[in-house]
Amino acid sequence: MAPSTLDLFLELCAIPSPSRKERAVADRVGAYLTELGLDWDEDDAAARLDGDTGNIYCRLDATNCAGTPIFLCAHTDTVPPEAAIEPVVEDGVVRNAAGTILGSDNKAAVVVMLEAVRRLLDERRAHAGVELLFTPQEEVSLRGADAFDHTRLVAKTGFVYDQGAAIGEIVLGSPHARLLDFRFHGRAAHAGMNPEDGRSAIAAASRAIADFRLGRVDSETSASVGVISGGTARNVVPEWCSFTAEVRSQDERKAIELVREMLESAAFAASLGECEVESEVRPSFPGYRFKESDAPVQLAANALERAGFEPSYALSGGGADANVFNARGLECVNLANGMMEIHTPAEHIAVADLEAMVEVTLALVDAAAEANPA
Repeated sequence: MAPSTLDLFLELCAIPSPSRKERAVADRVGAYLTELGLDWDEDDAAARLDGDTGNIYCRLDATNCAGTPIFLCAHTDTVPPEAAIEPVVEDGVVRNAAGTILGSDNKAAVVVMLEAVRRLLDERRAHAGVELLFTPQEEVSLRGADAFDHTRLVAKTGFVYDQGAAIGEIVLGSPHARLLDFRFHGRAAHAGMNPEDGRSAIAAASRAIADFRLGRVDSETSASVGVISGGTARNVVPEWCSFTAEVRSQDERKAIELVREMLESAAFAASLGECEVESEVRPSFPGYRFKESDAPVQLAANALERAGFEPSYALSGGGADANVFNARGLECVNLANGMMEIHTPAEHIAVADLEAMVEVTLALVDAAAEANPA
């Protein structure tokens, strides 16, 4: 007998699965698919991404139905937990009793996909084709989805459940993101005996950071400095200082302009401190934008209404696997699934929302079966 939605969710949450160390969760997903009698495979992304888990792919061929095939995607990794994970149910809400993340991001989606497919098979529901994809390393710049051969997908319309908000919210857009790495090089000297001979890389880097526009830059744009390191000892003028930053914007032009501004600020701060700076800018993930009238969005709204939810629309400040698929010419919509305060020790999700998202998924399959082929 298959475990209940809640039992499977508690089981998966209790398994730590930070990016690159997702093997146990992937094995459980594969075993579940096998128990359902489904064929599945895992690609070679683990080796290519220096991890232990590849993309797990499973296809259910269409029944006698001429609707729109869809794919569903969830990721098997989480941000790194900082303690044990002890999921508990309190007043109908699943939390972690051990003071770190719960892992509902994205194990809630994993469980919902598996349970929905189990019911799809048990109830012999007609469908136009359903594909399942479980990706690794989503939390580190969507690397698993990026490594997946998207041409394997028959469906051109997909859905991920990776938005921390109340069920009903449909994500119409996600930002363009850039990663920035800075390394300041000064000159070491004894801080007490001859500090005037030194050139502080930390002071120069700090001046640059102080000049950056960080946080909520405008309604579409944000920037952050997340990690900084440097120096060797408290009595040595620091020769090196490095820090990492990111920029996100719904408007790609704004992202590019803010990156340029930060590079110029870093160069100016380095010159004032008589230091040198090396900088690197890398793409993190591409943004996208849907309209409410777009067919995949209308399909999602139809399914939500069938399941008893009022659709609402929002822009996300985060990235998801949907970004990768949209950049590759597919249409992939991100739906909120009720997980709250993700990436924090306060992360939680209501049991009722887990069950509700199963109903939303089945409604999505039904609506797609009735839709005109894309």
